[in-house]
Amino acid sequence: MEKEQLIVKPIAYIHTDFKEKFGIPRQSGRASSLKGRIVFEPRFRNSCALKELDGFSHIWLIFDFSKSHREEWSPTVRPPRLGGNRRVGVFASRSPFRPNPLGLSVVKLESIEKTENEGDVLIVSGVDILDMTPIYDIKPYLPLADCITDATGGYSEQTKNFCLQVSFPSALLNIIPADKQDAVIQCLAEDPRPAYQDTPDRVYSMLFSDFDIRFTVESDLLTVIEVEKKICE
Repeated sequence: MEKEQLIVKPIAYIHTDFKEKFGIPRQSGRASSLKGRIVFEPRFRNSCALKELDGFSHIWLIFDFSKSHREEWSPTVRPPRLGGNRRVGVFASRSPFRPNPLGLSVVKLESIEKTENEGDVLIVSGVDILDMTPIYDIKPYLPLADCITDATGGYSEQTKNFCLQVSFPSALLNIIPADKQDAVIQCLAEDPRPAYQDTPDRVYSMLFSDFDIRFTVESDLLTVIEVEKKICE
């Protein structure tokens, strides 16, 4: 019997302040101030499709790990939560490197913005998704069904939700627009470094919006040393 294949096409694309993977929070909701705009593809710009969505505080996004496509897949991966030192099954992880590179995030629905050129645009917060990522589906978050109070977290419960202290001199912080400052601090506090890197003398660079943010990390203190506005060519 020939197996039928499902062809999935993007219904929308999300616009965020991250142009590269480095620095993106590893889970949605961790940087609650990080905003995103979901712009629907022309054929899906129908207000009827969003009828009563504004009654929900949060939504699920099913998206494409578009920068993680590979020809081959590995049955095991190294989750950052375990320091990159232990392998687990790919289906016991949220790694972007999967047989089908699909991501799942829950984000807060801030508003539905009506625009002249882009139709109804969803404004969301707490995003953990790369700019211009294809969105395949959107579903409402249902507290009654989606919040399982007695769920267990496997190996994720073996580590603490650790955050760095962030030293961000005001002279550098004020280079960044005021409405983005909380978000960038939250992203830095999440420790964007690979789990296996812990070199106090190393200078790291994180692209955020139109800015290149350079910092060092020693122990549990992240210190921003330079902010450069990138010039668009």
